[in-house]
Amino acid sequence: MYLEFVNQVVSVLENAVQRAGFEPVEIAPEPSQHADLSSKVAFKLAAVAGKSPVEVANQIVENIQLRENCLIESIGTTGPYINIKASRTYIDRTFETVRSKKEDFGGNFYSGKILLEHTSANPNGPLHVGHIRNSIIGDTLTRILRKTGYDVDAQYYVNDMGRQIAIVSWALEHFEMDPELKSDHAIANVYIKANARLEDDPQKVEHIDNLMQRVESGDEEVIKRFDDAVDLAVKGIRSTLLRMNVHHDSFVNESGFVRSGEVSEIVDKIRKTGRTDVDDGALVVDLSDYGFEKTLVVQRSDGTSLYTTRDLAYHEWKAMQADRIIDILGADHKLISGQLKATLNAVGLKEPDIVIFEFVSLPEGSMSTRRGQFITADELLDKVQARAFEEVEKRRPDMPPEFMEEVASMVGIGAVRYDIIKVSPEKSTVFDWKAALDFEKQGGPFIQYSHARASSILKKAGEEGIWDPASKPNASVLVDESEIALIKQIALFDKVLKQAADDLKPHIIAIYGRELADAFNQFYRFSPVLGAETEELRNARLGLVDCARLVLANVLETLGMGAPESM
Repeated sequence: MYLEFVNQVVSVLENAVQRAGFEPVEIAPEPSQHADLSSKVAFKLAAVAGKSPVEVANQIVENIQLRENCLIESIGTTGPYINIKASRTYIDRTFETVRSKKEDFGGNFYSGKILLEHTSANPNGPLHVGHIRNSIIGDTLTRILRKTGYDVDAQYYVNDMGRQIAIVSWALEHFEMDPELKSDHAIANVYIKANARLEDDPQKVEHIDNLMQRVESGDEEVIKRFDDAVDLAVKGIRSTLLRMNVHHDSFVNESGFVRSGEVSEIVDKIRKTGRTDVDDGALVVDLSDYGFEKTLVVQRSDGTSLYTTRDLAYHEWKAMQADRIIDILGADHKLISGQLKATLNAVGLKEPDIVIFEFVSLPEGSMSTRRGQFITADELLDKVQARAFEEVEKRRPDMPPEFMEEVASMVGIGAVRYDIIKVSPEKSTVFDWKAALDFEKQGGPFIQYSHARASSILKKAGEEGIWDPASKPNASVLVDESEIALIKQIALFDKVLKQAADDLKPHIIAIYGRELADAFNQFYRFSPVLGAETEELRNARLGLVDCARLVLANVLETLGMGAPESM
């Protein structure tokens, strides 16, 4: 509804500018403390017109024409600023649209196919806390882009033939896997042991190199060993991802691009650019004109490809599958991702949009899978859910254990996802699980509790026979400040969805969810619902509770969080 309001404002102002005799300019109204929208267009026109901005603003407003029942109540000036106030029609139509569209409210204004790659952690152990920001950003962006109308294919690119996998394959030949452990955790144990052995006996590194060469040359026996190792790790990783409510549509193995010949083809295309050179036997690409002093190695001296080479082939394939490509990468990939984009540009291929995120850590410090110094995502989730269960048990001791487990899972996973996503990707963050689970702070549990509160109000009203979900309350009686503020906050859902999708900034939705929950709680505090003065007002306020519940649920779904009906 908000976007429709903005479009009407732009159209009205453009017509007024033309009638006032000024040259057409771009009009981009913005939110304001003094009005629902404000425009600085008078500043743009003043210099060309040879008039003061105040004079220009007044001339534009004098030529405003509003049609009946539009979303604009009035347009006036405060000095050079043109201020726009939303009409009652805007309020009532927002209310009615939410109740009619329900789960479909918000978004659906874009089209096209997007291929979004995220997580893609090496299958040499379980996901650790350092990985989950990638997963949560990627999954949340997938949800946002789908909500806005895009057809999104979320992919996990499986490194199934690199050095780490060669070490895992070798480790499985020399060390026993613990059958009691989850498969990815068991893989990590033998991987750690293998690295320790290789450090003690560097000569064995030659055997690892030999395994990598045999895989690339098509040795079926070694390929199967690699595949078996990868399958074990990926099985455990997928289980953890699903536990976090993170979903991939497909898992794409990098080895497929070697076996299909696509890696050789991309290397040939790079050679034809005239940018390649041989450095100590390795094939390198000169990207100095793109601003990179360091060359990019695309083929080792032994003729084998690198992860980057296979990634280039993968991106060429992705370019043929979608209208747009998006990669979610950690800050340690800044250089290589820039070189990848430059190389793709040099050979005339579509470049991806890259979302670079800084790392998330725990107060315990940094993590390394190779050295065994990490806290797994599974450990973190177990810890958070146990703490969430304690909180639910304290608040609802009368409820059965099944209820407590279900709510604790929703709240625990939601707290992790929200605390990770609420920070803009380019900013580093430390995950504090105690703060994330604090029901008194405006975090994930606060938004979920607001949804549960709205659901409980409607349930109680239904049990008392005073609420019918199919009813059509009269929204025009909602005139209190807190009621209007809540409806206007609900109407903003389209705006924040569009902004988050356009800028690839999922934290915008997290902030909006908190602000919407706050607006709902302010409304509930100041506007009695079940104890309203008249039946008509009570029905209207129940309708508004229903609107808030629906949009809170939509926000929680977009954030990948559960929407409990009771907490």
